[in-house]
Amino acid sequence: MRYYPSFNDMFDDLFDTESKNPTKANTMLCDIRETETTYVMNIALPGYKKEDIALELKDGYLKVSASAKKEETAGRIVRRERYSGNCSRSFYVGEGFTEEDIKAKFDNGELMISVPKEAPKRVEKKSITIY
Repeated sequence: MRYYPSFNDMFDDLFDTESKNPTKANTMLCDIRETETTYVMNIALPGYKKEDIALELKDGYLKVSASAKKEETAGRIVRRERYSGNCSRSFYVGEGFTEEDIKAKFDNGELMISVPKEAPKRVEKKSITIY
């Protein structure tokens, strides 16, 4: 079977800039909600497993990375709209957070991350040196 695009499809493709933009192709789609005490991020990661996802907190930035092996398929791909492979995205959450402050859950291809609005106040133990 051969693929013959219709006349209208040719014009749709001319104006479809997102599919031709490589930075858009591997961007994680994310919704961020604000509650009284937290920010909740819902990131769509269809086709990934929990083991494929990594979260890293460094210098106030939360980096979300996902990696999956590309599937080898028989036959020639005529059109590719779904992305598979590696992708990552960083969010500035602020200074003063630790890994214990941020909660994450992965279910049905969606990663939910909960970040407190304010970093917890840490009590620093200060001592005075006696000479």
